[in-house]
Amino acid sequence: MTEQDRVTVNDPRGPVNNGEGHQYVLYGVGADWMVRRGVESLRIAREDRVRLADRFVPPVGYRVAADRLEKPGSVVLLEAPPGSGRRAAAIMLLHGLGEDGGADEERVRFEELPATEKDETPLAPGEGDRFLFDLSGIADEEAYAKAQRRLAVYRSPVQEAGAHMVVVLPSGMEHAHSPDLEPHTVPLGRPRGVAVLTRHLRMDRMAFHSADLGSADVQRLCDRSPMRELARLAGLVKAARDSGRFGTNFAGWLDQAVHAVTDRAGEVGRQVATVRTAPERALLLATAMFEETSADTVYEAWNGLMKTVGHEEEATTELARTDFGERLAALGIERDPDGRLRFERLAYADAVRTYFWANFPGVRGNLRDWIDQAAGLRGLTTDDGVNVVVRFGERSLAVGRPDHLFDLVVRWADRATGVSCDPRAVAALELGLSHERLGGWFRRRMYECARSGPLSDGLARVLTAACLQNLGATHPDQAMVRLHYLAVRKGEAAREAREALLDLAGRDRRLYRLLINRLRDRIRREPRGAEPHLRLLTVLLMSERVPDPPPWPDLFRDWGTVFSQPPTELWNPLVSSWLNAAARDGTREMALGVMVGATHGRTAALHRLYTIACDWAGTVRHPSRAAVAALFWQHIDHAQYALTERAGAGPRTTEEAR
Repeated sequence: MTEQDRVTVNDPRGPVNNGEGHQYVLYGVGADWMVRRGVESLRIAREDRVRLADRFVPPVGYRVAADRLEKPGSVVLLEAPPGSGRRAAAIMLLHGLGEDGGADEERVRFEELPATEKDETPLAPGEGDRFLFDLSGIADEEAYAKAQRRLAVYRSPVQEAGAHMVVVLPSGMEHAHSPDLEPHTVPLGRPRGVAVLTRHLRMDRMAFHSADLGSADVQRLCDRSPMRELARLAGLVKAARDSGRFGTNFAGWLDQAVHAVTDRAGEVGRQVATVRTAPERALLLATAMFEETSADTVYEAWNGLMKTVGHEEEATTELARTDFGERLAALGIERDPDGRLRFERLAYADAVRTYFWANFPGVRGNLRDWIDQAAGLRGLTTDDGVNVVVRFGERSLAVGRPDHLFDLVVRWADRATGVSCDPRAVAALELGLSHERLGGWFRRRMYECARSGPLSDGLARVLTAACLQNLGATHPDQAMVRLHYLAVRKGEAAREAREALLDLAGRDRRLYRLLINRLRDRIRREPRGAEPHLRLLTVLLMSERVPDPPPWPDLFRDWGTVFSQPPTELWNPLVSSWLNAAARDGTREMALGVMVGATHGRTAALHRLYTIACDWAGTVRHPSRAAVAALFWQHIDHAQYALTERAGAGPRTTEEAR
């Protein structure tokens, strides 16, 4: 163990922080930003980057990397020690391109490329797009060799398109670097720790003087701790201030925060060593998991935990045992004026959870089963339940058990009633997806579920919500693939997945084009099962969904796919939508000729178009409709004339048909 590990004892094994703490946006569950530790968010949406920029301190070498990245088609590789904020630097380098006006923030992509899994769709960057390729979590040479091959595949299209990519290299793998990476590599130093801490405190509107950070303990933390620990330290100072329980001056708040960072793990270890009975240890853990909930709720959770781990109840009646309040006081647990329980010491609950998951591995499965039931106790609000899920998820992910968290996603989702998602299941899945090291595991599980056999409506809804709200921001191509599998199923949940898929495709032209190509490919390869894909395609090709200006060559091919199928009722709304568009906007009249051309002169298809136009013109009698219908019939006449000319038969026009 290094000196740094001894100083930053609280979960030093977590992934490298982006420099601003851990954040989750839990959609639809009534929760605001929840700043946590132990899990690194992959989400790099603009609002998150702006927040990071407010707290970011550039490391040594940052300006060199920024200068190199400005050139279109540039790929910059960052080499920096763990804990130096290297991921934050990568994100800020890419973010700075947009802030300098070199890229249209609304137009360009800002995405993270998967480092340890095969991408399901080919990378097709556009000019000015920005990509993060974070390899910092790779720890073995075989995985790094695969990642470098993937990097080579990514580099060519990025350079050709005039996009930008920043790669975070793994530490300790210098001997395995490919020689051709060397010219693109920029070494970064560690930012000044005291500057990082100061920046975070200032952003939290903390009033203090530089001399207040001059103690030996604070200096040691600033000199040796990873950036995530300094961000956490600042967050704990704020928590101490906001709690109102630790004095009224900065020195007192900082002292509490320093003790929380440096001493809590040892304090918990000493307490557990003196508390030898199962009920006391169970109460300690139950309070840590349900801190800030009512005493009655903690009491229920405590009894549930003892039953789950197989503890036999005492033979005496409850009135003859040590009362609940006395047990709490003996463990350093207090009740606030509202009757909610909390530990007397700052951040003690977090340290308790970390200790139990690290030192009692044999009961982790029992803890999963306990949380399955306890997270639904009647005394919990929705936010309380989500807090419990996040606390359980943080610990499960920290010890490498993503399956425990996903098990709960499935259980809660499968038991959901009605048409709403279980907020606990959504929170648990989004937490897993946001994990830097294990997010790929959750993306693979989602893929397997979406394309597998039977799926409960509850789980389908949770997968849909996670795709639209989380995966759609971090890995939109993968979100589209999963939603496509969900959308072609049957039932109400599939309809919701279709709406989510259409919403995702409508966010930008690239996703729209990607989905259409995927649907056309499925229709071509699976003609017998083409109908659900064809239905999606026809909806996407409606005039109101097509990007403006319309890509006429693409539409010609896409309509050709629809019109190559046996005529169905799907044609009617598609054709009518474009007739309506042409009647409202003369620039859309080009659709009439393109649509007729897409039939490739097939007689049945032309007759079908003619019938649809007749019905459309007769529904509402208006000069604009009559003019559009007449023009459409002319295009059909020309197509029929060309067809009959080639066949050697006399022409038969729509006028004759009428």
